[in-house]
Amino acid sequence: MKHEDITHKIIGCAMKVHSTLGNGFQEVIYQRALAIEMEKQGLGFQREMEMTILYDGIDIGTRRVDFFVEENIMVEIKALIKMEEVHLAQAMNYCQAYNLPIGLLINFGAKSLAFKRVYNVNHSDNEDYIKNNPKISKS
Repeated sequence: MKHEDITHKIIGCAMKVHSTLGNGFQEVIYQRALAIEMEKQGLGFQREMEMTILYDGIDIGTRRVDFFVEENIMVEIKALIKMEEVHLAQAMNYCQAYNLPIGLLINFGAKSLAFKRVYNVNHSDNEDYIKNNPKISKS
């Protein structure tokens, strides 16, 4: 996978944050700590980046992504006891709306760090990966 090394680094940063802080803080605390760790790892990112959502080529509004890393990867973070399908759907929708190849959904709120990679099945970077991984379905 083209962006696997970067997502690996981001997940490593998240693991460091979670092992240091544990669970129980608000999302913004984890966001700030993750920014520090990603900076230490030399990852280029923008925090709370506002991105335009287009419908049929028409601007219908904006949403803020928690992190936009290396100009390719969306990172959405949560601080919930349990992630639900709606959170995964949100991350998948962001990848498609922003036309990004991959995103990460990271939850700091549980006793163990939880993360999911989400793929934009319509992005050209993922064509071969999707073909070779039939478990990945279109959202």
